[in-house]
Amino acid sequence: MSPLVLFSLFIFLSSLFVLFQVFMGSRKMKNLGDTAAKVCTPVPLVSVIVPACNEEETLEPALRSLLKQDYPNREFIVIDDRSTDGTFGLIEKLGQEFPEIRMEQITELPTGWLGKNHALYQGAKQARGKILLFTDADVVMESSTLSRAVTYFTREGLDHLTMVFRNVARSGLLNAMVVDALGGLFLLLRPWNVRNRRSRSFAGVGAFNMISSKTYWEFGGHAAFKMHPIDDIMLGKKVKQQGLVQDCLVGSDFVRVRWYETFGEMVNGLMKNIFALYSYRIIYVAAALSVVWVMTIVPVWGVILAPGIARIFFAAAVLARFAVFMLNARGLGGRPALFLWSLLTPYLTTYIVMRAVWVTLRNQGIDWRGTHYSLEELKKEEPLFTLFP
Repeated sequence: MSPLVLFSLFIFLSSLFVLFQVFMGSRKMKNLGDTAAKVCTPVPLVSVIVPACNEEETLEPALRSLLKQDYPNREFIVIDDRSTDGTFGLIEKLGQEFPEIRMEQITELPTGWLGKNHALYQGAKQARGKILLFTDADVVMESSTLSRAVTYFTREGLDHLTMVFRNVARSGLLNAMVVDALGGLFLLLRPWNVRNRRSRSFAGVGAFNMISSKTYWEFGGHAAFKMHPIDDIMLGKKVKQQGLVQDCLVGSDFVRVRWYETFGEMVNGLMKNIFALYSYRIIYVAAALSVVWVMTIVPVWGVILAPGIARIFFAAAVLARFAVFMLNARGLGGRPALFLWSLLTPYLTTYIVMRAVWVTLRNQGIDWRGTHYSLEELKKEEPLFTLFP
């Protein structure tokens, strides 16, 4: 058997293994819709914390969807984090219309804090609820989301609950990029295993991170990762490190996010956290991109260029890749037909990752929402993943 045939067979078997993992994992994950939209008894106070920095365009629909929640015992804490547009004026207007909104304006960022982490921490300090819900200023929720989530949270005795959302970008390419990006995270995080205390898997999603107040303060809240750009997943990691109970649900019918409007926005938006995902280590980046190319790009070119049985194995690997993509798309509420875009997304992913690494190294840090955060300070944070010593 020639080296090319062995190589193509290896890629095919690896693709089958990934398909099996995603298929079995998707079957394990529960859907929020399986929990009845009823209010649990007793009814704990839930503090919904929303940070906003220059979110004038997205904040109002997000807050109005929260205010329409049918859960009766709630409070809303909205933090304006040094906005330079009309965000704070909008918060004030909505606060006059809805007195249950509590407002806070941050005008200065303390040294050693990332802006969003600091805003979430300040919101949590103001919260009175037994349960905290951290969400973003561009998230729109179905009216029964909070009731269902609190019912599930209390019934299952959870300390932390997070949720997979539906991306509603207008562009098929953007939706495909999100499916690919989150699909890769699924394989790293294995959200279907986070409920298992013996598993090392953990998860956190910025659109919906529900946590008990007691748990949050036990590990110090966002002060435990002040400068980490991927604060949502770090929250899940801290819960797992405490040996507590967390779960991740499919919430694509209940939580919707228009993540980015254009591909350019997506590229710029991911500049702040891509290198952090790889713990600012080039070896991690090289390993990840090698896997992307071997598993997604090489098989397509193998179908075009390889002879004989190697071409068959490459074609089977491509079909397995399409199947994985469609499973992930279904879980995220996207159209499975987006799989055709998956022929292009690996090249774009490579560009985004390499550009993020280059820009971060060139600037010796990241620039986000008008603030520069030095690479030296960012590297002091606990890594999200540790693969090599």
